[in-house]
Amino acid sequence: MSFLEMIEQIPRLPEHYLQMNQEELRERVMAHKKRLGQRLYIPGHHYQKDEVIEFADDTGDSLQLARLSEQNNKAEYVIFLGVHFMAETADILTSDDQKVILPDLRAGCSMADMADIDQTEKAWEKLMELFEDTIVPLTYVNSTAAIKAFCGKHGGATATSSNAGVMFDWALIQKKRVLFLPDQHLGRNTAYDKGIPLENMAVWDPIKGSLEYEGRIEDVQVILWKGHCSVHEKFTVNQIQTLRAADPETKIIVHPECSWEVVQAADYNGSTNKIITTIEQAPAGSKWAVGTEMNLVQRLKHTHQNKEIHSLNPAMCPCLTMNRIDLPHLLWSLDSIEKNHPHHIIKVDKDTAAFAKSALERMLSFA
Repeated sequence: MSFLEMIEQIPRLPEHYLQMNQEELRERVMAHKKRLGQRLYIPGHHYQKDEVIEFADDTGDSLQLARLSEQNNKAEYVIFLGVHFMAETADILTSDDQKVILPDLRAGCSMADMADIDQTEKAWEKLMELFEDTIVPLTYVNSTAAIKAFCGKHGGATATSSNAGVMFDWALIQKKRVLFLPDQHLGRNTAYDKGIPLENMAVWDPIKGSLEYEGRIEDVQVILWKGHCSVHEKFTVNQIQTLRAADPETKIIVHPECSWEVVQAADYNGSTNKIITTIEQAPAGSKWAVGTEMNLVQRLKHTHQNKEIHSLNPAMCPCLTMNRIDLPHLLWSLDSIEKNHPHHIIKVDKDTAAFAKSALERMLSFA
């Protein structure tokens, strides 16, 4: 069942939660946290709203939070403030006794959904015909458990935006070619940084079921899945040029999920953690335009008021699916636990979890 099919069957938030004011919601969430104590762990992704991040026990990127969930073996319940693939990864890494809950099952990821398992298996068959057994699959952790499992099953691994370069090095020792999914931009930017020319990169179009490439087929080193982040793809070179013309003193830092052209035009690029660290270490009075999700940009602006920080895209909106997690849904999840009928539990089947874990462990061996 696809994510879109799944959300059609999701029960709606009961109306009475929407009738509560913000302060009542906050008080009830705080009371639940106090009563549940160590039985509860709430990890929150950097891109989440402030109204729920306030209650996070830890904030970080998706894999970091999944690993913290794994380490927190006292917690019976993990309420993941993030999106579906993040909760899946947490379930894969935590014990069978722990229950991972996603407050709103509609909180998905459009990029992760751009590579489903049926498309991937069909693509693999055709790529094997073209290139034979010369490809190792790498998947960004921003992917479904099924895609992680596919990579694990075929000797591949996962990668984060922080360690994608290391994982490319590893992959190219294993085989002559890399299939990188689901984000073509992170794959292209990483491969280029490793010295692989753009002309040696092909793109697999899962909709057409064909390879986009104009050179000699034997020259292909990297096959990029035609997927993208709907937030980061909205940053453009024109925005950078306009900003530089208006204020050349402003430094520009972007996430490598942005297009290759944007990454090349920016002053710096890096993972969410690198963006946060770079801003933290920047001198007072410095000016920054940040090309990443708006909730994080606004939080950086609020935290570092001695610096001038704004979004590279002045018309940028927060990630719609990330923003589905709100106080009413968080309280609904906590109420369900208190009533001994926890809902929205994310459970990855054992076979998928085992292969996905092998892909994750290949990556984690480099940590």
